[in-house]
Amino acid sequence: MTKPTGAPDQPPYLRIVGELRRRIAEGELAPGDRVPSTRQIAREWGVALATATKALTTLRLEGLVVTRPRAGTVVAIPAAPAAPTAPARRRPTPGSGPGSGPAADQELSLERIVRTAIEIADTEGLAALSMRGVAARLGVAVMSPYRYVPSKDDLIQLMADAAYGERGYPADPPAGWRPRLELGAHTLWGLYREHPWLAQLGSLTRPLLVPNLVGHGEWMLRALDGHGLDPTTLFDIHLLVYSHIQGLAVHLEWEAHAEAATGQSEDQWMDSRAPALTELVDSGRFPTFTKVVGSFANGYDLRLDALFAAGLAALLDGLTPLVEGRTAGATAP
Repeated sequence: MTKPTGAPDQPPYLRIVGELRRRIAEGELAPGDRVPSTRQIAREWGVALATATKALTTLRLEGLVVTRPRAGTVVAIPAAPAAPTAPARRRPTPGSGPGSGPAADQELSLERIVRTAIEIADTEGLAALSMRGVAARLGVAVMSPYRYVPSKDDLIQLMADAAYGERGYPADPPAGWRPRLELGAHTLWGLYREHPWLAQLGSLTRPLLVPNLVGHGEWMLRALDGHGLDPTTLFDIHLLVYSHIQGLAVHLEWEAHAEAATGQSEDQWMDSRAPALTELVDSGRFPTFTKVVGSFANGYDLRLDALFAAGLAALLDGLTPLVEGRTAGATAP
């Protein structure tokens, strides 16, 4: 793709806006086509994520692009021509037009704000989220979202609760503690796959206390309850399973952010580190590492989904004697 050109003193985001505007005007990007995401813009033009976000926000305010759930940002479909007797419309500008002002603000709701924020985090990453960006995507005044949620931190809490609430559990759970834990683990993994930013929130030492996440914990704890485990052991097992899921899931967002920041894919980054790897191998200090790495015919393929499944199986295999041994002891005559 052709990078934007323009006066050297023009802000980078305006040069990007100008180039994307040209592509839309000349038909390179047709109505409904996806435009480059924030991460793609950052990688293609070597700018920060904040600059890329500002460029897309400007295009949204101009009415040239819109955001669709699960689809990302696409070229807007032109509105039907106004009737001959209707007054001519001016192109929307920031802070004016049909998407702003008191009437638009009255259509706002907390649910719309939270859903819009989730869409931004899903498509552009949590780092790209701002209250101003949410207002711009909704087409309302900058301060309007603050009437519903006091701060970005509060908004993230609401986003997390809504995202965790997208998946629930059957009223009739599967038989056995292990199938129940497996269902809970796969449910959480699926949520992290859909919303990679979720795994970045909270830690074992400072947990995220939102109702829908606690609901997933309730499912896990109920699966283990009634097997003769003391409360500490029961909760420890729950945390072990959860930390396995979250521990792998954090790499989903980390890799996406690293790719946007460096402009290199995972494979490209590893290729650029080939001299360092060769130096480690040739040093002779790590014979087992050298033997294993050298056995990969086409390099090592990191598969997070496979690691999640294998790690979960190994973890539950190791926990089986503890859980079922306590159950057997509790029911023995």
